[in-house]
Amino acid sequence: MSFRPLIPAALALAPLALASAPAVQAQAPAAEADLAAVQRHMAAIQTMTADFTQTDRAGKVLTGTLTLKRPGHVRFQYEKGVPLLIVGDGKALTFIDYQVKQVSRWPIGKSPLTFILDPAKDLSKVARVVESADPRLLLVQARDPGRPEFGTITLAFVRDTTGPAGLTLNGWTALDAQNNRTQIRLSNQRFNGPIDDQAFKWRDPRQGVRGR
Repeated sequence: MSFRPLIPAALALAPLALASAPAVQAQAPAAEADLAAVQRHMAAIQTMTADFTQTDRAGKVLTGTLTLKRPGHVRFQYEKGVPLLIVGDGKALTFIDYQVKQVSRWPIGKSPLTFILDPAKDLSKVARVVESADPRLLLVQARDPGRPEFGTITLAFVRDTTGPAGLTLNGWTALDAQNNRTQIRLSNQRFNGPIDDQAFKWRDPRQGVRGR
């Protein structure tokens, strides 16, 4: 069985083209306050671990564990039997397909995940609050208006007094260049625990090439 069709657009392994996404616009005071809370939440996160569930447009579901260490370090470890791995080493995202022994890399700055991994990113310049039918849910759409080809990501936060700045990152949704939607849902989030840099090492499946 090939897993290549399941490459997650939401994990931003390639730049997303979404020319129709709206540019950042002036927000009402309440929305500005929510966006400021998101900024504080992200600034308060040095590390995070969570379980994730990934659902693509066709309804295919994969699960795994997420390990994040800012700036720029992330690991998406898929469930047993799925020969895929995604690792961010601070500069680039690396996608490893162990089934076909293929490795691909993209700069983190050219991925929507930069909005999560880069603590220096000013969300007030690249994001806007979007309407949610659930008052407990805060949705923020991030897109660099100067670089629309790098993609759009909609982050979902739950209003939670136990989370940093009263929020908990609950997941995100992204669209790829073919307008395919992929959703990531997080659970069992834990913040600011110790994470060794060895967590972001990986084995290179290419013959004669060492992992990193």
